[in-house]
Amino acid sequence: MKPPRHPPRKLALTLDHVARATRPVADFAFPSSFCPATDADYASFVDSLLAERPEGALHIFAYGSLIWSQPFVPAARRRAVAWGWHRQFCLETRGNRGTPEAPGLMMALMSGGRCAGLALEVEAGQERQVLDLLSRREFPFVETMVYRRWLSLKTAEGPIHGLVFWAGPTGPRIRRGLPLQAAAAQMARACGPRGSTAEYLRNTVLSLEEQGIHDRNLWELQRLVAEEIDAAFVAQVSSENDKQHR
Repeated sequence: MKPPRHPPRKLALTLDHVARATRPVADFAFPSSFCPATDADYASFVDSLLAERPEGALHIFAYGSLIWSQPFVPAARRRAVAWGWHRQFCLETRGNRGTPEAPGLMMALMSGGRCAGLALEVEAGQERQVLDLLSRREFPFVETMVYRRWLSLKTAEGPIHGLVFWAGPTGPRIRRGLPLQAAAAQMARACGPRGSTAEYLRNTVLSLEEQGIHDRNLWELQRLVAEEIDAAFVAQVSSENDKQHR
């Protein structure tokens, strides 16, 4: 995989913004009516993935956190494009990087457009182990295991098929078509046991830029989130000053 031609652009969403958006949140039981997945559920799910897997090497399509947080060592990494899909922060979470009082937004692939990312090739003989690891990371509940697809990916070496998680989800917590300004306002205030949504966004955009991948919507979103955090900080300082002068 060739390195990007230009150095990464400077993000508006800085580490200082992330620090201001992050606060300690004690771990708590994830609020959901879904059934937690068991070892037997994961074993059955991995069996189904292996059964439907296309011929050839197993590839995982990384379009978000898997780019900057890979729980396995890929045999190879390739730039890949999924046509007919795009990234969107649309999956409302009331745990992990949010709370029931201030839900966060996580990323999914929604239909339409194009999405550039990485195809992570799984080392031969490690397929079951890697799929089990990823399944436990991505799907805490049985009902969510449907949100995976095998996508046709375009690479410099030709077309391949890759497995992707959280593609085309539906349901009451999917904020489909949420305007970027509204998404930014929600994300700037969301923090959970695993950290802030602002941190997740910054890591994703920065990692994409480092790979030479520029996502215009996410680039605008990180700018808006930075502005929301700045505005909240100014409002807090103003409020504290008012209290001191009363």
